[in-house]
Amino acid sequence: MNKIVVILLLALLVGVSCRKTSTPSASSAPPATTPAPEQLNHPAGGTTPPPQTKYFKGSIGTSLDLQMKLVREGDQLAGSYYYQKVGTPITLRGTVDKDGNLTLQEFDPNGKQTGVFKGLWTVSAEDGLINLAGNWSKPPGEKGEDKKTAFSVHEEPINLSAGVELIPKEIKENNKKLVYEIDVRYPQLGGSDNPNFQKFNQAVRAAVMKEVTGFKKAMAPEEGEEPPPENSMVSELNIRYRFGMAQDDLISINFDVSSYFQGAAHGNVTSMVLNYDLKNGKPLKLVDLFQPGAKYLPAISTYCIGELKKQEKDKGLQADLIASGGAPTAQNYKSWLISKRGLGVTFDPYQVGPNSAGPQFVLVPYATLKELIKPDGPIAQLAK
Repeated sequence: MNKIVVILLLALLVGVSCRKTSTPSASSAPPATTPAPEQLNHPAGGTTPPPQTKYFKGSIGTSLDLQMKLVREGDQLAGSYYYQKVGTPITLRGTVDKDGNLTLQEFDPNGKQTGVFKGLWTVSAEDGLINLAGNWSKPPGEKGEDKKTAFSVHEEPINLSAGVELIPKEIKENNKKLVYEIDVRYPQLGGSDNPNFQKFNQAVRAAVMKEVTGFKKAMAPEEGEEPPPENSMVSELNIRYRFGMAQDDLISINFDVSSYFQGAAHGNVTSMVLNYDLKNGKPLKLVDLFQPGAKYLPAISTYCIGELKKQEKDKGLQADLIASGGAPTAQNYKSWLISKRGLGVTFDPYQVGPNSAGPQFVLVPYATLKELIKPDGPIAQLAK
């Protein structure tokens, strides 16, 4: 009998053990894995890409110096904006839905909501860049919330690695004795100890300071000359910039340099560029983009002259100036910019038309220059 009891007990224990093994408990199950950010479900269907940082430039109402930075993660937005004249960043948080409807709330340093942007997030079919447009108003419940101010900003062609920042810098000076004002803006790279980034920063600042030093030298009275009266018209130097592109290995910037000297009939506007090879830590020359011995200047010149002639009547350009200012010389093509769609060329006032026509810009498609471009050069990938 004892043997039978023992056998039954052993059979019972084996059965319990088998049931435990075949049906694992929640605590013994392997932990659920969290999908990578790029695999998370997107509200519009499909998957959500990794967070993307976008830089914008534009206006609110009559303020034309708005700078905005937004990080998009799925339908969530976070970032800040500021007016270049003020420089103080204003925090932004908001959303954009699958139809592009945009809402951004702004907050002061204490966390109080001070306004709201409502509009549309659209992608340009021409260049693939993002445009934001709509209205800004005070927060709901505040006096004047029904008053709306139009805003419009467009994405700048900036695509830098996470952590790398483009930091706007400025030089401002108001000299009452010599009656002049200086208002200069320029970018610097931050968030990385890459020595080539520091070389870029030095090159940008050196180029800008050369203009500032030249202006100050022109404003300094000669020996025995009296400074202008304090209530006389102010002389000015202003420098602004725009990107052709900015990525980890290449940055292309155009600086618009405008100056006015007291007593002159009108101001002067000139362009200054810096195309910088971040990969090798050196500024680029136009010749660096093309194969040795390539006739790139005649090719660029032929395209630009053709485009300028198309605009001659509408923009008040002059045939003789187009022929001379667009001729294939290095001086005529000193202001060039690299973009994803082509090589941009700026012609300063008086170069291809009268001062009243202002500067002219022509984008030369890479397809026009494809056979001349250096296969392993800085723009080879863009030209494919």
